Amino acid sequence: MLRILLYLLPVLFFAACLTPPEFPNEPVIKFESISKFEINQANAGLPKDSIRIHLSFTDGDGDLGANGSDSIQIFLTDSRSNGRINTLLRFPFNIPDIPPEGTGNGISGDLYLTLENEAQSVSCIANRRLFAQDPDLPVDTFSYIIQIRDRAGNFSNTVRTDLIDIICY
Repeated sequence: MLRILLYLLPVLFFAACLTPPEFPNEPVIKFESISKFEINQANAGLPKDSIRIHLSFTDGDGDLGANGSDSIQIFLTDSRSNGRINTLLRFPFNIPDIPPEGTGNGISGDLYLTLENEAQSVSCIANRRLFAQDPDLPVDTFSYIIQIRDRAGNFSNTVRTDLIDIICY
């Protein structure tokens, strides 16, 4: 028994010396992956289609998530908006409540966003018109620029997804 205790003592010593990771108070996100690179435009004759975006995040003060708030915490901006905020090309999402874990306030984890090819979410744009069906433009290519906000109003960095092709017919 004494021999086991002598082996465990150094392990316990090193475990007690480990400090939890330090995260900044502002959320930090990283684009991890996208489920596919091609989606059909919303069309009554085609079945529903969707794309799943995987992000990882950290937040030092642990105040991500709705927590009873009705404010928007995830912003997806269509790259075809050319930097202008166009309400048709910007999609708000809420982050579900994320309970704190452990003794520190910092949190980290993964977010998964599923976008369906419904009206105004994944649509072709030609000549400044949504839902364009132009035989000369059978495919429209874009990406999403993503940013999140915590309950204190701190915005994260922005990340960009890989390119996505929309089949416009």
